Amino acid sequence: MRVALFATCLADQLFPEVAVASVRLLRHLGVDVDFPDRQTCCGQPAYNAGYHREASEIAVHHLEVFEGYDYVVLPSGSCGAMVKTHYPELLSEASKHYGRARDLAQRTFELTTFITEVLGRTEIGSNLRGLKVTYHDSCHALRFMRVSQAPRTLLKVAGAELIEAPDHDVCCGFGGLFSVKMPEISAAMARGKLEGIGASRASVLTSTDAGCLMQLQGSMHRAGLEIPVKHVSELLWQGIAGV
Repeated sequence: MRVALFATCLADQLFPEVAVASVRLLRHLGVDVDFPDRQTCCGQPAYNAGYHREASEIAVHHLEVFEGYDYVVLPSGSCGAMVKTHYPELLSEASKHYGRARDLAQRTFELTTFITEVLGRTEIGSNLRGLKVTYHDSCHALRFMRVSQAPRTLLKVAGAELIEAPDHDVCCGFGGLFSVKMPEISAAMARGKLEGIGASRASVLTSTDAGCLMQLQGSMHRAGLEIPVKHVSELLWQGIAGV
């Protein structure tokens, strides 16, 4: 199969280690991964701000960049939701691009779901025995992409002890532009997550979305709660590479 990695803005600009771990993980599983260098933002910030015409132009560019690949894989439920849910809405049935948007939506997968559902793998050679992990369900991954069991399954099969924190599926408050437009509310929502994360006594906090992890890491640091934060791709690759 021919697979393209969509790195996303946050991985490209702030967390390149997430994209690198994703590529290494997929190649370890025998997947031929390409990285189209014309890829840009998925358009979600513009879409959320109400600039739908501009977001549509970005969506069309995205369709062109990822044309011809069997699958597009990304380490983000948030950007995945934009492509799978909002592209077909933006490029509606009246648009000449509607069919292409629907096609791309069907070919786009969040990383852990791609591994478990498309590759049909749960045992990937990752050893995380002895590691206590708590997992945060990001809003877009859980509610739009239905990503819940895939990351948990991969972590458990790798031997990690998964500790479910109270309110693990409650929003962290990041929400992209929401955290910029309403910083006080955003920060308060993040603080509301800390008690549950601390109570888990986990060794590491993980998620499928770097934005949520960035939000929670900042809040924990300000509160003096120093729990390491790693994207699920990093954890799984860590268990394979033994680092």
